[in-house]
Parts: sequence; structure tokens; C-alpha cells
Amino acid sequence: MLQAPKRIETEADLAAGAVVLVARDPRFVPILAAVGPLPLRRNADGFGALFAAIVGQQISTAAAAAIWARLEAGGLTEPAAILSAPDDVLRKAGLSRPKIGFARGLARADLDYAALRDLPSAAVVTQLVALPGIGRWTAEIYASFALGHADVIAAGDLALQQAAARAFGLPTRPGERDLRRMAEDWAPVRAVAARALWAYYRCATNREGIW
Repeated sequence: MLQAPKRIETEADLAAGAVVLVARDPRFVPILAAVGPLPLRRNADGFGALFAAIVGQQISTAAAAAIWARLEAGGLTEPAAILSAPDDVLRKAGLSRPKIGFARGLARADLDYAALRDLPSAAVVTQLVALPGIGRWTAEIYASFALGHADVIAAGDLALQQAAARAFGLPTRPGERDLRRMAEDWAPVRAVAARALWAYYRCATNREGIW
């Protein structure tokens, strides 16, 4: 029996997950062949990773990267700095008024990030979406890239939906509910499938599908 990784920590975990994925859905064979080695894209967990996910909400990858670079240059990626910075400084870095509020709410929340590491994906999502400004997409992105969960997919992601439509020859782009239903066949390595589809999106459009 193929052994699926429970966490994606290394390229070897990704490779093992890809083997499981194609056994679950052979349609990924040509996708993986086209995109080559999947990107690991693991980030350290904690406030910075979750704040970066908030920054990336509903904007392009390039825009999110530019804003994050300005925040880093201004020393504005830690809770104390976010709470002490005037609104106009955060706006000049590129944060919208709502995102300034979300960032400050996150800074005040004093989350136990270490405790999140041991929770299953559903529990991580439940805890995070209870915070203002954090929806399911943001929580699932954090679970995937900061915590390395192998069986989570941000099905509300537009690039994933577009990639699925292209890769599988669908007549229309699947919505979040449809993609989540499709992804049931990719368990327990839905995060590997997501990486494959994001990589496919990049190859097909020459644009990044995730920040």
C-alpha cells in the first residue's frame, strides 16, 4: 500500500504524495509531467505567515509581493510594529483600510501558533476563521504552506479553479463547492494536488497562482 505523507516538509514528501495522487486520479500523470518537480513552498509558521496570507487576499501575486516587500523594508511585519504604526504608514505600504484593521486584529489576538501545529486541518481552519478578516481561503493557505498539512486545499482559490478547468477540459470553471467535491478523490494528498494545479496554472498562463 502506498504511504501518503501526513505533512509536507520536504521535496521527498511531495514526491511521495505525487505517487499517491496519480494512483488516486491518473489524470494528474500528464499534469505532473508537464510541470516538472512541484514547488515545496513551505514557510515558517506564526504571525508573519498568517499576516502575509491576509496581505495576499483578493490581489495578484505580484501586488502582494510588492506590498510585502514594502512592509518588510519598513519593519512592519511584527505585531508590535503593526499596532504602533499610524494608518497612513500602513496605507503607504499598500494595505487597504480593511486589511489594516485585519492586521491589527491579528496582532491583538495573541494566537498560540505553536498549539496550531498539532491540530488537524479542520480545527486549524475553525480557529482561524473565528478571527476578523480571516476566511476559509486564508486559513487553508496557512494550513498548507505554514503548517505543511498534506490534505488541505483552498478550493475557493480562483487560480486553482481555472487550472482545474484547463487541466481536465471542463466546459466551465468549477466553483468552490464543485472543486471541493472534485478534490475528495485526491484525499489524503489534496495539498499535493493543489500544488500541481497551481504549477499547471503557471505553465498555462505564465502567471503565478499563489503568492
